[in-house]
Amino acid sequence: MRWNLRRTLAAGAALTILGVGVPAVAAYSEDDPRSCNDLLGDDTPAFVVCKWLAKPDEAREVAMFWLQNDGENMKDAGPLDAIVVDCETPGTSCPEIEDEGVTGGEGDSLPEDYVDPTVPPECDPPGGECFVDPSKLRVGAEEVRAAAQTAEGKALAAARAAGLRVWLNTELADDWKAGKERFTAEVKRIAALAAQPGVAGIRFSSRLGHDDQDITTAEEARAFVADASRALRSAAPGKKLALHTLVPEFGCGANDACRDEMAKKYPLLAPDLVGSYVTSGAIDQIALDSGLVGEAYAPWKITAEEALRNQWIQVRARAWDAYAHVAAEDATLTGVGGSALTADQAAETIAERVSRPLMDDGAETVTLWSRWQDADGQVHRVLGDGLANTPTWDQLTKLDAVKPRLATLYDPAAPEVDVATDLKKIAEVFSQVYLTVA
Repeated sequence: MRWNLRRTLAAGAALTILGVGVPAVAAYSEDDPRSCNDLLGDDTPAFVVCKWLAKPDEAREVAMFWLQNDGENMKDAGPLDAIVVDCETPGTSCPEIEDEGVTGGEGDSLPEDYVDPTVPPECDPPGGECFVDPSKLRVGAEEVRAAAQTAEGKALAAARAAGLRVWLNTELADDWKAGKERFTAEVKRIAALAAQPGVAGIRFSSRLGHDDQDITTAEEARAFVADASRALRSAAPGKKLALHTLVPEFGCGANDACRDEMAKKYPLLAPDLVGSYVTSGAIDQIALDSGLVGEAYAPWKITAEEALRNQWIQVRARAWDAYAHVAAEDATLTGVGGSALTADQAAETIAERVSRPLMDDGAETVTLWSRWQDADGQVHRVLGDGLANTPTWDQLTKLDAVKPRLATLYDPAAPEVDVATDLKKIAEVFSQVYLTVA
């Protein structure tokens, strides 16, 4: 094909307009007034050249054109008239659209197994109840105002006043198991609280699959997570969804005997099952507990530190962070009546349970239990009685650099002093709080 002068000039102009680097041999002249080669570094390859799209004085003129007279030209400017082809006009030929209305085909953004959320699913067995109408989940302004006046609503306001980012912490597994009516009512209650100012998201289950009397099979676990996610996204649009669980097999590392035993003992905490919650898009955050780290791995001579390292290696290898926010969760710093750790012990534990997951890129945030009550009624705290400081708390206050990544849980129904005072104290160390609203 002949390449004449006109084509050469046209190609060069196009490259210049696009700001594309062209070989030096193609430059028209080293003395080109639009050349900006002098701005290139000394190590710039010889085949790269620089040409001004608009020189500084020209750029100023362009800016002034649009800004002068209080932006008159900008206000007068409008989109170009659309080019419309009327297929009904005689003599006009328009292509026929094949398979109109079909989704999920090649080149379509929808997956092949896409299910229209507006169409009720077929229940198994047929005729059963397995679908909650999204319209029945919507909450009105009156319900939102009423929620603000509840104890939980006032606690949310207190947390916001303390400068904390707030998540709702609840458990929907028992409500889901109880049936559609109770589940729908609880979802609406949570949605009304989630509509309060400053609420970032909802954690709808904790320790899912571990000693859980409500969820007994993998199929139930998947169905619960899917149903809870679907209902909450309809009732509380825009709020992030989270759940908390653990994966005992992760702590085993490459020890096959350990993995086999954990798989038998905790079938509802299998890596692939827990991973399905993440990769399905049902949740936006998953918190992995370190509750089994310690004596649980002793039979295989795996230390707590090794088990934790193994866990985060597995999380990274599975790329869960590509699908959802990954958080570490730990209660090690608490003790009955208050943390009994010395300053040195606390610093060492913080390095292992807080710093390590963050530094290893296993977790993006760390949730530390700061106060909780066991089955015997004993209160475990990081702080002492009446919010008294402990060496452990003092060590935590030094973590300013990672404070945005630190969260804790708080139950306003069981305050240490009072809700406002407790939350103000929490804000000394943590930037986020999971407020129990169950």
